[in-house]
Amino acid sequence: MDDFDFENRIVAPTEIMGDNDSDNPLRPKTLDDYIGQKKAKQNLAVFIEAAKQRNESLDHVLLYGPPGLGKTTLSGIIANELRVNLRITSGPAIEKPGDLAAILTNLNEGDVLFIDEIHRISRAVEEILYPAMEDFAIDIVTGKGQMAASYHLPLPHFTLVGATTRAGQLTAPLRDRFGVSLRLELYTPEELARIVTRSASILNIEIEPDGALEIASRSRGTPRIANRMLKRVRDFAQVMSDGVITLQTAQIALERLEIDELGLDANDRRMLSAIVKFYRGGPVGLETLAAAIGEEAVTIEDVIEPYLMQIGFLNRTPRGRCITKAACLHMGFDMPDAQDGQIKFE
Repeated sequence: MDDFDFENRIVAPTEIMGDNDSDNPLRPKTLDDYIGQKKAKQNLAVFIEAAKQRNESLDHVLLYGPPGLGKTTLSGIIANELRVNLRITSGPAIEKPGDLAAILTNLNEGDVLFIDEIHRISRAVEEILYPAMEDFAIDIVTGKGQMAASYHLPLPHFTLVGATTRAGQLTAPLRDRFGVSLRLELYTPEELARIVTRSASILNIEIEPDGALEIASRSRGTPRIANRMLKRVRDFAQVMSDGVITLQTAQIALERLEIDELGLDANDRRMLSAIVKFYRGGPVGLETLAAAIGEEAVTIEDVIEPYLMQIGFLNRTPRGRCITKAACLHMGFDMPDAQDGQIKFE
């Protein structure tokens, strides 16, 4: 069986090369330009305005939800709206307490520190973060034995913006220190169509409303995927329709990219087909399924399954994974017969 290329799938919600350059022109800079996430945006606007009126730093903010929904973008918007500097790092990059201490001591008053994948910071680093968030100070011990000395360093008031796709993996003491907690939801096709239209205008791409909606409807509710698809469909439009993205051009391009009307790509369909062909629709254990399709179990669990479960195509049961009726209808299979458990191919 061919190897799956999960890392660079066009429908992967995680970042791939070229998605998020530091000067990415597609990133909105203000809340007014930010499309979608209405509830989160409205509340955040109130918190930011209140902080500005009191001339204080914004309370620490936790952003959580599936990847690709704009957590990094929102951190930049927070900094822009507060008119302060933004420092960006990630949980895995902060290996030692000293790394975090160096970042914190270089912040200016009111700055925003964005830590992506904050659930992956080590416990030792997390212990340093507690007093920094709560008391705006850190205690550093230098030397060993009789030469050891403890220093209490005050820090400027700053705003920590933490982003995570797994809020449940945050420890309770860390989670409780965030005054603002915002969950980002998947976007509707209409919201994504507005994002695609905005991105097209920035990139000087001519696009028709039907073409934008077609791209949006296949983007899994994720702006990152929508913008990635837009760039690929642009290539087809340049060759096939004088650079204009029409409904027909978008449909042809996405079919050539093997992305169907629900946003499933060839890898998604191959996994669903494997459950049907080899295991009569399930249940099948994760490790067994991973061996059958030649992929690591963690990749299936983290990369493929979330979207299939969100759209009701896959069930996790105590006995294993099962395909659903909706998936069978979409894939062109009959549901298993109640007597013999067979799935028939149309």
